[in-house]
Amino acid sequence: MSTEMEQHKFPCEQCGADLRFDPGQGQLICDHCGHTQELTDRSNNPWGSTTLREMDFKTALDGRLPEVDLEETRVLNCSNCGAQVEFEPGIHAAECPFCATPVVTDTGISRHIKPKGLLPFAMDQNAAKSAMTDWLGRLWFAPSGLADYARKGRRLDGIYVPYWTFDARTRSRYTGQHGTVYYETRTVRRDGKLHTERVAKVRWRSARGQVARMFDDVLVLASRSLPRKFTDGLMPWDLSQLEPYAPEYLAGLRAEAYMIELDEAFGTARAEMDRTIERDVRFDIGGDRQRVTSIDTQVSDVTFKHVLLPIWVAAYRYNGKSYRFVVNGQTGRVQGERPYSVWKIAAAVIVGLLIAGGIAYVNAISQ
Repeated sequence: MSTEMEQHKFPCEQCGADLRFDPGQGQLICDHCGHTQELTDRSNNPWGSTTLREMDFKTALDGRLPEVDLEETRVLNCSNCGAQVEFEPGIHAAECPFCATPVVTDTGISRHIKPKGLLPFAMDQNAAKSAMTDWLGRLWFAPSGLADYARKGRRLDGIYVPYWTFDARTRSRYTGQHGTVYYETRTVRRDGKLHTERVAKVRWRSARGQVARMFDDVLVLASRSLPRKFTDGLMPWDLSQLEPYAPEYLAGLRAEAYMIELDEAFGTARAEMDRTIERDVRFDIGGDRQRVTSIDTQVSDVTFKHVLLPIWVAAYRYNGKSYRFVVNGQTGRVQGERPYSVWKIAAAVIVGLLIAGGIAYVNAISQ
């Protein structure tokens, strides 16, 4: 599955200009005439009630999802970072929001599972830019010019990034060992003298049993357009605020479709589940130490959702280099590439050497 960006347009009822979703007001707003428009009543929309519907994992893997859960979009491809971005018909050149590279290529059609829910943007572009410049300002070794350039430079792009969430019921049988720490006293000779010391020992006994857990909303990134370290650094997300998908939330913004397929994403989710199950097993074994020999896990009732999470993205070219920054559109948490100023590093080294030399001089004259 390829990655693409989709943008929805909604005309203003007053002047016909394109509306945009305003995070501060939680409604659609027209920048041309100032008209505001409420979102569609989600309790009576074609996407269902305000409860997000889980989808059956096996049904999706077997290709038996109903047509209402699928959609097609047209895309353009970025030759630099690989992102595939949808633009309005008739546009043959644009700038990739992920790396600021001009995009010029043919369009293609992608068919994928529709999103079931999203987290609406809670902060607007100005707040996101402020959070980003504050973050850059705290990076002492970053070039000062980059922070100024970012503050005055290009706008940020509001993008809904795709994720999968998985629910599953697990039951695990395990074998291992329960360790109890005890101490022995022994006498040793050190520096010509006898010393008494306590030495920790572990008494092991076999352990076996079973643990069970119901996993809810295990979150897995479904995009490859941004480095995983960036998106992982934006967590946590408050998924209790998920809203049923409605295209009005995308007005003036974009939504990227998933590149990571459902089965691959579940492999990532399963690895996270296994780490949690091992912690449960160690807790169940108890004692001071634990050894886990084997864990046999049965997984059932697997369901999933395709959801969109809000990220502000900025890609800047400064002194011939490209720098990318991402801002969590719900919390304002920032991640990005860490540029380094050679002059600041050199100044820090010189200052450090001066301080070390001063301390050495003081110690020398005081002796």
